[in-house]
Amino acid sequence: MSSTQGKYNIKAVSTMLGIQSGTLRAWERRYKMIRPTRNEAGHRLYTDEHIKVLKWLIDKVNRGFTISQAVSLLENNQNAQSNVEEENVASKESHVEALSDELLDALLQFNEREAQMKLDHAFSIFSPEKVAIDVVGPILVKIGDLWEANDISSVHEHFASNFLRSRLGMMLISMPVNHMQPKAVCVCGPNEKHELGILIFSLYLKRQGYDVVYLGQSIAPGDVEVIVNELKPKYLFMSCTMKKNIPATVHIADALKERYPDLAIGLGGYALDTLPSKDKDPIQPYIIGNNSSDWSEWLSIHS
Repeated sequence: MSSTQGKYNIKAVSTMLGIQSGTLRAWERRYKMIRPTRNEAGHRLYTDEHIKVLKWLIDKVNRGFTISQAVSLLENNQNAQSNVEEENVASKESHVEALSDELLDALLQFNEREAQMKLDHAFSIFSPEKVAIDVVGPILVKIGDLWEANDISSVHEHFASNFLRSRLGMMLISMPVNHMQPKAVCVCGPNEKHELGILIFSLYLKRQGYDVVYLGQSIAPGDVEVIVNELKPKYLFMSCTMKKNIPATVHIADALKERYPDLAIGLGGYALDTLPSKDKDPIQPYIIGNNSSDWSEWLSIHS
């Protein structure tokens, strides 16, 4: 079959690329960068060329471009500008690292005004998920390492965490909700209080078009089942940052999976990411990873 003939429906494309059908429709409607044909029933049919274009756009979005910037690059002859684009990407990545370091310095100096300015600047030039994952994410790791090494006090850790939680929480609330898309419940595992990791993941999900219900810090184990019964989500995600809480988190996941076999359950967080392979292998189907590529792959497998 020719690469110019439509052969993939929107569900197949969504699964193949790890992106919600609603997002694909919104991109098509808003930017008109592809025009899938329709079958007799009126359903979209995507070609191999469409898939290539969408993969290219998704790659650019994952590297920090907004979708409008990515479409603009595409429209302005991407091949002719590839060298310039790669230079811009390298420059952007360097800028991300610098912003992350500068924001961390401001937080550790309790300079809230400077921290606000740095974060505002980051949001003005990068997509929200880029800021959350690549600017704020490394800060969380560095703060944790500094605190464990006794290089900063718990006061420094609390100030930085509360500042970032407040800003990211406001951003999550301000994002539009699409109740027609799959519902995902995000919550910390048992006895877990460190919620910034699951908050960043929730922002990623919401930007991908999922209907996210964010619960934050740990709730009573029995209440997790109450939420699943009431909301009937397609996904449940739990985070675990402390190794001592892994058994309880996995126990809840196993119990819920047995009771609700159609519920897709994902686990993430520092404690799980740093497990030795021999301990991680038995729970590997739950592990969502720690970056957008891992998350996209996990979601495509469990869609």
